[in-house]
Amino acid sequence: MDSIKRYLKFVKPYRLQIIGTIIIGIIKFAIPLLIPLLIKYVIDDIIGNEALSKSDKTSTLLMVMAVMIALFVIARPPIEYYRQYFAQWVASKILYDIRDKLFTHIQKLSFRFYANTRTGEVISRVINDVEQTKTFVVTGLMNLWLDVATILIAVVIMLNMDVTLTIVSLLLFPFYAFSVKYFFGNLRKLTRARSQALAEVQGYLHERVQGMAVVKSFAIEDYEQTQFDAQNKNFLTKAIDHTKWNAKAFAVVNTITDISPLLVIGYSGYQVIQGEISLGVMMAFVAYIDRLYGPLRRLVNSSTTLTQSIASMDRVFELIDEKYDIDDSPDAIQCQNVKGHIQFEEVSFSYNENEPPVLKEINLDVSAGETIALVGMSGGGKSSLVGLIPRFYDVNEGRILLDGTDIRSFKVRSLRDKIGTVLQDNILFSESVKTNILLGKPDAKEDEVIEAAKAANAHEFIMNLPEGYDTKVGERGVKLSGGQKQRIAIARIFLKNPPILVLDEATSALDLESEHLIQEALEKLAKDRTTFIVAHRLSTITHADRIILIEHGEISEAGSHEELMKNQGNYYKLFQVQQLEN
Repeated sequence: MDSIKRYLKFVKPYRLQIIGTIIIGIIKFAIPLLIPLLIKYVIDDIIGNEALSKSDKTSTLLMVMAVMIALFVIARPPIEYYRQYFAQWVASKILYDIRDKLFTHIQKLSFRFYANTRTGEVISRVINDVEQTKTFVVTGLMNLWLDVATILIAVVIMLNMDVTLTIVSLLLFPFYAFSVKYFFGNLRKLTRARSQALAEVQGYLHERVQGMAVVKSFAIEDYEQTQFDAQNKNFLTKAIDHTKWNAKAFAVVNTITDISPLLVIGYSGYQVIQGEISLGVMMAFVAYIDRLYGPLRRLVNSSTTLTQSIASMDRVFELIDEKYDIDDSPDAIQCQNVKGHIQFEEVSFSYNENEPPVLKEINLDVSAGETIALVGMSGGGKSSLVGLIPRFYDVNEGRILLDGTDIRSFKVRSLRDKIGTVLQDNILFSESVKTNILLGKPDAKEDEVIEAAKAANAHEFIMNLPEGYDTKVGERGVKLSGGQKQRIAIARIFLKNPPILVLDEATSALDLESEHLIQEALEKLAKDRTTFIVAHRLSTITHADRIILIEHGEISEAGSHEELMKNQGNYYKLFQVQQLEN
């Protein structure tokens, strides 16, 4: 059970608290084991004691009952409280540690992982599967041992009363153990299949909720209902398979635990008739059978939840085992004092193995402070090229140098800290405008935030929002227009103040007024920085120091706007077509 071994590493820091909780639990479960002994004592030593008068019997009974009531009313409640509290406290702390590690891990996973994995499925593993593992802590590491301890204590007491009757009580134990092993061996596989199907439903639902505007605009609610029904039905099938096997297990195991009391009642009744044991002993044994097989029934229930828990552990560690495509080399250095001289040397790149390259033998030397515009038809490789600079992906062949040093030599986070990126669709978090701008520099003061917003031509519209900088923007910035979102994204970069700037289709799909304001802000932002502009509209990049035309993953033309127009190549043709369209 590799998953359990790995999980126990998270448990280890809390082992003393777990041991303490188990000790408290043993005391809590041991107290009710006195009740069968009380029954025996009341029947044999009080009611059946001919040497005592009625008044003596009554006073003895009252005294014994007063002691037992005090034990159950005064001593047991605080023991029960602390057992429950410490059990849940330890479990919650362990889950906190696992989620903390998982969040650190998923932040390091590459763009390639997120391109191939549904967001909802990742969320399902971090929330649902981690929560399911709580059962392993509470049930597997605590309640399981408490039930075993209860059984052992009960067996010791029963052996002291009558050995033969104890053996009869335990006669069906081997059948019970075999049944649990047989039935619950297959349950883990069925549980994993059920969990995966649930994660797929969650992943599908997450995507459709995010894209509800598309569903409504195309009026495809009925089609989407059919698609969701298919996902939901798959989960239903897996859940029913799981339920069938579970029901079989419970039917067999509970039959075994139900037969044992009948054997004890029959055999002990015979012994009472033969005068071999007292009626009190028989009653005590019947009571102990419930104490004996009650924990066994709980263990059957625990087996189901523990199987679910272990299957969830497998899924959690499957996510933890996802390899980092982009990671720091052992001797990686901090990226400091960046001037911004970037060189691409024979760079080739493809997103996945066995796929044709999207960039082929790119050679490009960009001076510090130079503005480079990348143009060409969609799918040519422009965005792929700029995505290599902050190491969202690594090159397959060749290398990229920053100020003469291979970018793979730098610590990834320190490299990305020196690069500011503005995308076509910048994601804003559902918090305030101020919080979103502060992503550029989390420790910035309020006046720095305002200055950055002013530089991005965003201050005026922000002040007109209901709560100014404290206005919540909604999920992905849904309450703002496209132009407003862009200006907040640009304000983030002004606040970050990086030496290298990447503008990937930053002004496309905007109205003319927004485009003018954003273009003005971007030109201000690009001043004295090495800037890469990926643009579809050629009229927005005529000011660039150099324009690079990329076709089919290769550089086909390079030069200033005037030079390329003079050459009358493909750039000239593209520009002419766009001018005619305008």
